[in-house]
Amino acid sequence: MRYLWLIMLMLCPLQAFAAGPYARASVEDDGKIVPGQQVYVTVDVFVPDFFTSPPQFPLFGIQDALVTLPGERSQHLTETADGIQYAGIRTRYAIVPEVPGTYAVPAIDIELGYAVDGKPLRVTVQTNPLSFETHGNATAGAGFAARGLTIAQAFDRDPAALKAGDALTRTITITAGNTQAIMIPPVAAGAAPGLTQYAKPAKTEDGIAIGRDTASRRTETLVYTTTAEGRFAIPPIDYSWFDLDSGGITVARLPSTTVLVAAAPARTGIAPDVQGPKMAAPFEQRRHLMLVILLGLAAGAAAWAMGRLPRALVRYLSAAELRFKTSRRYLLRGLQKSILSADLAGVYAALQAWSREEGFRTLHDWAASGHPDLADEITGLESTLYGGRSSAFDRQRLARLVTSAGGHRAGTHPRMVLPALNPGADTPAALRRSAFTLHRT
Repeated sequence: MRYLWLIMLMLCPLQAFAAGPYARASVEDDGKIVPGQQVYVTVDVFVPDFFTSPPQFPLFGIQDALVTLPGERSQHLTETADGIQYAGIRTRYAIVPEVPGTYAVPAIDIELGYAVDGKPLRVTVQTNPLSFETHGNATAGAGFAARGLTIAQAFDRDPAALKAGDALTRTITITAGNTQAIMIPPVAAGAAPGLTQYAKPAKTEDGIAIGRDTASRRTETLVYTTTAEGRFAIPPIDYSWFDLDSGGITVARLPSTTVLVAAAPARTGIAPDVQGPKMAAPFEQRRHLMLVILLGLAAGAAAWAMGRLPRALVRYLSAAELRFKTSRRYLLRGLQKSILSADLAGVYAALQAWSREEGFRTLHDWAASGHPDLADEITGLESTLYGGRSSAFDRQRLARLVTSAGGHRAGTHPRMVLPALNPGADTPAALRRSAFTLHRT
């Protein structure tokens, strides 16, 4: 029986097996990877013709290593195999090994959507497993490995022109390439004798554009306060790191800073009036007192009357504004505006949100309930967005078709039978506000 299956597989056309989606992975290994160095694993996913939904790249774990998906823009690819054209999407994982040894990258399961004979299909493809090695412990004592590291500091005022009681803010930035911001160690700032110092929480950023490259950055903020005049010294900072370009440990240095604090200026008070106010006549005093009382009563009555009116008016106007901005006509105009002016991804997201608001489970279910040409325009949009090739997608025509399909709610179609996750917010107004927050701005 086993041989019969083998013969049948050999007789099947090879092209039938080549027509399905597939994925592959590769590691950028130059044979000189050290602990603390960021290693990229490139993953390519291909489908015949075009994607109907983007691939979902999951995170995975590796012992003694940090695995992340950097916020890089995915690349669109095209490839031809056995006469069949494939559309592809490429992304990269960043792995930072922590100790020397061999690291195994497991096979990655990637869920995606594509079309077979015009019908959307969701499948899961798997990459090939990989491995790489880190050599030695060259980064010991350096903390981490990177390229092109720079360290800089700035003060919010002149450290040599302070007065007792002033506060001095010091900002230290460490910028480095080929690493993640969370891997950049904190600086050892030390203590400045005579000054009170405290540190604010550090800020980390990835994907910072530096020319044509990107880098990561760690920002630390220290605040020094002065209580007395004198001359003080903020100590220097030595920051060591393993330079991947030179292959050795490098030390970046911030110089010491001199802080000069002068005495605080003496404060002058307001001289008292030794003569005191002149006493008015008894009659003038009574008349002035009565006038103040009457004005106070009048002001209180006016404030009471005016205080009730604005609250009612505000409630009425707020309700009217809510009815208007959650009306069907207003939301449909927002959808048309997104179709005519937003980028392709924004147009697709707006159409998906509208179909859900109309009560349909998917965008294609809503399109099938409207004008017959509406589904064709949405298919063209998906081909342009996920297929990596230009298609006949007409914004003006799609906006008109959406208008004609706007009245086709899912009233005669079965709505989702699962209960709402948040019953308190599952109202038409709340759904519309959450679905179209982007398109009203």
